Amino acid sequence: MLHTISTMGKVCPQALESSTTCSFTCKQETFTLWMKSLVLNGKGCTVFDSNGQIAYRVDNYNCKHRAEVHLMDQNGDILFTMLKKQYKLSRFWEGYRFPATRNDHKGPCFRVSKTYKISKGGSIYEVELGLDKNQPYIHKIESSTCNSACKISNEVGVVVAELRRKKSHSGVDLGDDVFTMVVEQNIDLSLVMGLVVAYNLINSKM
Repeated sequence: MLHTISTMGKVCPQALESSTTCSFTCKQETFTLWMKSLVLNGKGCTVFDSNGQIAYRVDNYNCKHRAEVHLMDQNGDILFTMLKKQYKLSRFWEGYRFPATRNDHKGPCFRVSKTYKISKGGSIYEVELGLDKNQPYIHKIESSTCNSACKISNEVGVVVAELRRKKSHSGVDLGDDVFTMVVEQNIDLSLVMGLVVAYNLINSKM
């Protein structure tokens, strides 16, 4: 645990506090995504805001490749429950707002699945949104390389969020598990974070 806190201090020097996360961005905002859990021997990720304070987290408690994962805020309250599903040969992840079960009749808020399309050496993932309101619309996640870097675009192709490897002020990569996440204005932060988590779950990154 001491090693985890020490490493966390290098990723975000002020990362021992928590912040209150607004639902929607009022302006472009930047976050740090660390693909590690704060729980000893746990699997998951931790997200810090631009002040180095904890904004979101996923803790799988020493169990990788789970079929049910929870995205929590800084206080440990569940924002999304993500369930791994399979239909015929297709596997995908569905996100439900607040705690959910596999028999939830309201339906998922979103569904993320990998397509067979290839783009510039990466992959394309289809995102179905608004399923819980019977008003479905499509976004897409496009990976640029074999790592977790990606862009999330809306139905007209405008990038609403981007995940890329984080670099130090001198331009050195901070590691293959540390990313900068840029979210544009008027975007639902928790929803974007849910999509990022689902994307990484598909790629077995947590």
